[in-house]
Amino acid sequence: MGDLEAGSGVNWMKRQLVKSSNHQKKSSFHTWFKCQLLLCLVLFIFGYTLLSSSLSGWQGFPLQHHYYKIFNWTNLVNLPSRFYVNLIEIHETTQPPTVTQCHQAYPRNYHFIMDNTEVCKTNTPFLVLMVPVAPNNREARDAIRQTWGNDSVVQGEVVLTLFMLGLPGGADAGQQQEKLNQENLEHHDLIQSDFMDTYLNLTIKTMVIMDWLATRCPTAAYAMKIDSDMFLNTGNLVTMLQKPGIPKLNYLTGLLVWNKPIRSKNSKWYVSEEMYPDSEYPNYALGMGYVFSNDLPEKFVQVSKSIKPFNIEDAYIGMCMKKLGLAPTSPPNPSQFKAYNTKYNRCEFSKVITYILGSSQELIKYWTDLKKPEPPC
Repeated sequence: MGDLEAGSGVNWMKRQLVKSSNHQKKSSFHTWFKCQLLLCLVLFIFGYTLLSSSLSGWQGFPLQHHYYKIFNWTNLVNLPSRFYVNLIEIHETTQPPTVTQCHQAYPRNYHFIMDNTEVCKTNTPFLVLMVPVAPNNREARDAIRQTWGNDSVVQGEVVLTLFMLGLPGGADAGQQQEKLNQENLEHHDLIQSDFMDTYLNLTIKTMVIMDWLATRCPTAAYAMKIDSDMFLNTGNLVTMLQKPGIPKLNYLTGLLVWNKPIRSKNSKWYVSEEMYPDSEYPNYALGMGYVFSNDLPEKFVQVSKSIKPFNIEDAYIGMCMKKLGLAPTSPPNPSQFKAYNTKYNRCEFSKVITYILGSSQELIKYWTDLKKPEPPC
């Protein structure tokens, strides 16, 4: 009986140990299971945060650079605005990429660092002459200041001349910038934005001009984009704009051309099919000097959101006009907008509006001669 009771006691103890072991296993399992649930919850919250964040997270991912190249620009243009307002601008540098709006030529990606906003508030101009010029080309700016840019009132109308610049480049960029700051303190006629001032960025430069006109000088009646190597007869230009038949809205005129994209890679004006796939440009006014009513700059800025940029700035403005359902207008006297001249003729220069010149010295020489008191013809 004692052995039986002893055996029963041993068995009971074994059963208790088994139960205790099973309970510990269940307790450990429950703890492990709870940890797994907590981990899954943390991962879910982290993943949801990433997915619900803006596209900038994706744009920082290294492979994004490759997917950007695969995307077709035409398809991007046709996407709803939320897909292209934060397209990324890829820079071939060691710096991280920067997020831009729409595309790299959209002017409101950039910021004015020299502005002179007061110039249009003092006297509302009838005409604003906007001159894109290289930062280091002080000679051209001074020649214009001595000649056609010197007249602030022409035929009774207020005329304002301003120079548009980007950032200087090269090893002496800092010194160039300091000289520009001093020049602007002297003349108060420089407008500078924070894009790199290069030939391939001329479309950006032109669109930044449009942005400045739209936001800083919207009350002007007309504006002209004119290159720094041009002779401009401001008297004849204002006389043309004062004619009763000249539109005050949706008007753009100059030397009109119909051109095809140049596909030769050796050309200064080469445009790839990827940048501009069509076989012809819409008709447009040559960039040497075109005049427009000042309602157009804001329209150009807005419509440019949906137009893929390419480096022929005057043809790009032609594309903006086409997208707006507009077309440039032939001037009242097309012979007044001239390109290159072979020889100076005082009578001829007294009748034209524009001519392309070879140097700043030529501009000063011809202007001085033209302003002599005796009749030109």
